[in-house]
Amino acid sequence: MFRLDDKTALVTGASQGIGEAVARRLAAQGARVVLAARNEEKLRHLAAEIEAAGGRAHPLVLDVSQPETFAEKLKSLPEDLAAVDVLVNNAGITADNLLARMSLDDWERVLRTNLTGAFALTKEVVRGMMKRRWGRVINVSSVVGLMGNAGQANYAAAKAGLIGFTKSLAREIGSRNITVNAVAPGYIETAMTDRLPEAARAELTGAIALKRLGTVEDVAWSVLYLASEEAGYVTGHALNVSGGLYI
Repeated sequence: MFRLDDKTALVTGASQGIGEAVARRLAAQGARVVLAARNEEKLRHLAAEIEAAGGRAHPLVLDVSQPETFAEKLKSLPEDLAAVDVLVNNAGITADNLLARMSLDDWERVLRTNLTGAFALTKEVVRGMMKRRWGRVINVSSVVGLMGNAGQANYAAAKAGLIGFTKSLAREIGSRNITVNAVAPGYIETAMTDRLPEAARAELTGAIALKRLGTVEDVAWSVLYLASEEAGYVTGHALNVSGGLYI
């Protein structure tokens, strides 16, 4: 179940966090994984670990805020990885501030990386999926894109935009047997949340129905499901992976 044998997956933001967990999970289920991010050293280390475990992985240094480089970067992939079957648009940044203090540069940087980058990379990759009449596009949005969050107008706008992009593209290319979905993670265990004072952490978890923060594995399993044959009749959906923070 949920096997991805003979499929190639490209995961952006794969050098750490959710992207790394997704890449490891897809590789464990048989996918050949292209690891895309800016940090070549981290990518090479992760690729070596995946291959040592019996998987197939290839690092691809890619900055999603520079769409003009995508075509050449994709052409550089080895032949057995050139046809991308599963695209996971995960890379993203934050530049939080209240609207009154947010600069135009911070607004545009976040939208360019989190939304425009996903649009441009999907446009490059989806052509091949359409020719082969099979594909999975999975956009990593956020629960913030569903419910909003003070101090994150740029981030919430980008993540909400990803959901709109997901739904529109699902309608465009569904007839080609390509599904387009999103996952919307809530608060996830990270190095940043580990540093929170106990009182702040308790307040955070108190707002979640399951009374715990999520893990990167929680998100990775959700992505795997949407990438699989078993989810072949699911498209245009935003899967809320927030533990009941937003219902």
